[in-house]
Amino acid sequence: MSSEERMKILKMIEEGKITAEEGARLIAALGKQQAADRAERGQGPRWLRVRVQDLRTGKESVRVNLPISLVNVGMRMGARFIPDAEQETMMEDLAEALDRGMMGKIVDIVDEEEGQRVEIFLE
Repeated sequence: MSSEERMKILKMIEEGKITAEEGARLIAALGKQQAADRAERGQGPRWLRVRVQDLRTGKESVRVNLPISLVNVGMRMGARFIPDAEQETMMEDLAEALDRGMMGKIVDIVDEEEGQRVEIFLE
């Protein structure tokens, strides 16, 4: 979604023409439409990139790059083996992001106890 479209929606909220809830729904709908348009043009993500970084040293300890086609197959095969609801929800969120053609960082988790940051990107 362009920043111009987003600004128009925010202006309508400010002027009282629509509620904040209606604005949020419009912004979400525009984002979904743009993602669908990108996917239709073949401009959706092509890679899933996972990075694990040590917070103390700043060094990358894990780097995984997977083609999206392989991720889709793996998710379908692995769905049968998901042990708990929380992990199942994360898999569903990833599947939705892929279906919508989402791009960029989709996960950013910092584990202070382990001293690690995990980031997942769709590019």
